[in-house]
Amino acid sequence: MINWKQVQQYASKGNPEPPRRVEKSDEEWKKELTDEQFYVTRKHGTERPGTGEYCEAHQPGLYACICCETELFDSTDKFESGSGWPSFTEPVKDNVIKYVEDRSHGMHRIEVLCNVCDAHLGHVFPDGPQPTGLRYCVNSASLKLVEEKSKA
Repeated sequence: MINWKQVQQYASKGNPEPPRRVEKSDEEWKKELTDEQFYVTRKHGTERPGTGEYCEAHQPGLYACICCETELFDSTDKFESGSGWPSFTEPVKDNVIKYVEDRSHGMHRIEVLCNVCDAHLGHVFPDGPQPTGLRYCVNSASLKLVEEKSKA
């Protein structure tokens, strides 16, 4: 189980080896994604709070990367954070998320990306519920719910 100290270490010293790599040009991504999905995942954008498809979703399943379909989060680890974005306590595997220090907008945060295709997902914060204490605050536009799978 990952914790905040490990997240910080990954962000500053390097991430785990991804299970595979997917690399495409912006032109290729634009053909496969909606305008919003492209803006969020490839240009590090953010959807408006409370507007995402999965903010209030409670269906069982796994949430996969919209770009490469890598399974990232389990619905059993999703919680209502009140932030306006879907929130999770941990990824399904340690090596599916990439952590990057983000000092944009006058803040110091840790950005989370898909470790397979580098899609921007959102950010992780140390104010989530136990047992991890983490809140992965993720844009719905970066996710795809795969309903038939879950650890529950």
